[in-house]
Amino acid sequence: MAKHNKWSKVKRLKAVTDSRRGKVFSRLSRELTIAAKSGGGDAGSNARLRTLMLKAREANMPADSVDRAIKKGTGELPGVVFEEITYEGYGPGGVAFVVKVTTDNKTRAAQDLRSAFAKHGGNLASSGAVAFQFLHAGQFLIPQEQIAEDTLLETALEAGADDVLTTEDGHEVRCNVHAFDKVTHALEAKGLKPAHAEIAHIPTTTVPVTDANTLQSLQKLHDALDELDDVQAVFSNEETG
Repeated sequence: MAKHNKWSKVKRLKAVTDSRRGKVFSRLSRELTIAAKSGGGDAGSNARLRTLMLKAREANMPADSVDRAIKKGTGELPGVVFEEITYEGYGPGGVAFVVKVTTDNKTRAAQDLRSAFAKHGGNLASSGAVAFQFLHAGQFLIPQEQIAEDTLLETALEAGADDVLTTEDGHEVRCNVHAFDKVTHALEAKGLKPAHAEIAHIPTTTVPVTDANTLQSLQKLHDALDELDDVQAVFSNEETG
């Protein structure tokens, strides 16, 4: 959490994947089930499912586990019913949080989140309280060595992307949520392999945090949320360092 930099968060996620593989498999399994339920079990026509299958492969998730998760989503195998819920809250220093949850018990999920926020100097907020500080959009992170900026810009915009941002870390493609599948197909057709691809909540305003105690509390809150089985993704708008 060195800065509000998606690339640095991806590096942190990779480290978490290495050290806590079982939890990563559980979260991927839930997402695969929901993706198959909403868009079908054919990866060729379901970009979200295809993206998750690539994530599962990168995490070395067993193929039979992937297959079972998909079949639970399509109804070919019995399984619990998961639902997706988005929660909003404030962390230490007034930092805004959007937390994506996939759960079979929304009462438990809400209680766990409320407890985590309260324990670490934050609080859950009502729906819409912080969402306006984020852009809900498709986001793809592509290493610079894979493609030149001009070529990527042409490919992405032609597929319906809204913007391509390039920094020393790499390229970031943003698109409307409804264009995610089409942009995914276009990038794949170009032979590109994003380091990260998701429907994200991207901060449009950030909160500078320099106080050491606040930084420590924020890190503890991030860690506590990451420990919760129902939590799939956490987005926040702190700017540090």
